[in-house]
Amino acid sequence: MSFDVQKIREDFPILKRKVNGHPLVYLDNAATSQKPQAVIDCMVDYYSNYNANIHRWVHTLSQEATDAYEVARKKIQNHFGIIHPEEVIFTSGTTHAINLVANGFSSILKKGDEVLVSAMEHHSNIVPWQMLCERTDATLKVIPMNETGELVMEDFEKLLSENTKLVFLNHVSNALGTINPIEEIINKAHKVGAAVLIDGAQSCAHIKPNLKALDVDFYVTSAHKMCGPTGVGILYGKKEWLEKLPPYQGGGEMIKEVTFEKTTYAGLPHKFEAGTPNIAGGIAFGVAIDYLNEIGFQEIATYEDGLLSYATSELLKIEGLKIYGTSKNKTSVISFNLDGIHPYDVGTIVDKLGIAVRTGHHCAQPIMDYYKIPGTVRASFSFYNTKEEVDKLVEAVKRAKMMLS
Repeated sequence: MSFDVQKIREDFPILKRKVNGHPLVYLDNAATSQKPQAVIDCMVDYYSNYNANIHRWVHTLSQEATDAYEVARKKIQNHFGIIHPEEVIFTSGTTHAINLVANGFSSILKKGDEVLVSAMEHHSNIVPWQMLCERTDATLKVIPMNETGELVMEDFEKLLSENTKLVFLNHVSNALGTINPIEEIINKAHKVGAAVLIDGAQSCAHIKPNLKALDVDFYVTSAHKMCGPTGVGILYGKKEWLEKLPPYQGGGEMIKEVTFEKTTYAGLPHKFEAGTPNIAGGIAFGVAIDYLNEIGFQEIATYEDGLLSYATSELLKIEGLKIYGTSKNKTSVISFNLDGIHPYDVGTIVDKLGIAVRTGHHCAQPIMDYYKIPGTVRASFSFYNTKEEVDKLVEAVKRAKMMLS
């Protein structure tokens, strides 16, 4: 389809509302994206017409729900270039997926093993690995970043050794927008025999990764940042790894046979999908992927790059404004501060004008510690935002500066 932002905006009912008497300008897409009517309708349709538990194939509603859920799994498989549908594990989101893998490696790692994380991770891709190292006596090491918000690749190479068993990092930094060189990192990690997990929560709304081509061992993401519902995401894992890891949770669905003497586990993907899942969310995730592909990821990237460039140029015209994260390769995220003004105060005034931005450390406190700041104001753009909304943001920031200086 040809890219028509005004037509696209008509698909998102929330963009018609007002906040504090002003038309909503939603610039917090890195936290969660808004939902098109097609996704909302899909969830209403499920609960209205064929709500039933899945994989209990006796009655018609269960069959219909199961078919729709598994069609969504297939859509996800095709979208991400995954070889086998059973390599797609539905989770409650990225955090759940990361913890699932970290728990599984508890039975694999031992004292003397090393795991690497990057300095620009979300807390969800730090804390589970710290907990893993505490359980196993493995050592956590950090790939450093530089002032522009890029990883120091020379130091990464020095950290790699035969003791490196796992490497974890985000595809895109949620706090800075940096697109990390994951292809290079995966290739170099594999040369020392290490497995790699990529956190794709921030990337998948902007980039369409081909996981087969990347040869990554694990890739995780959430639906709610891809115009899908909250409470659902996926873990992709290579089949050989998923078969090696133990189940994360016990219960219904993940079993083959249960006796009081012994339980045997179901095959993939059910081994990791204990209990009743977010059925409506999984089905709607498939609809969200259809929606994004109909627009086209190349069209989305081109449009968002234009917004990023325009917003960066206009914001830097404000005296005393500093942008954090100036990598040449980044997505449509701008983290900034006004000299001498706390980001929370800026965000509060901007909100009064109907503009939604994020303030704080963005669940990436080590980044803020690196820059020696309490946090930033973060404006994150999506394909349904406009240059007119960028102009409103710039004027709001100018007003905040005037009021708070």
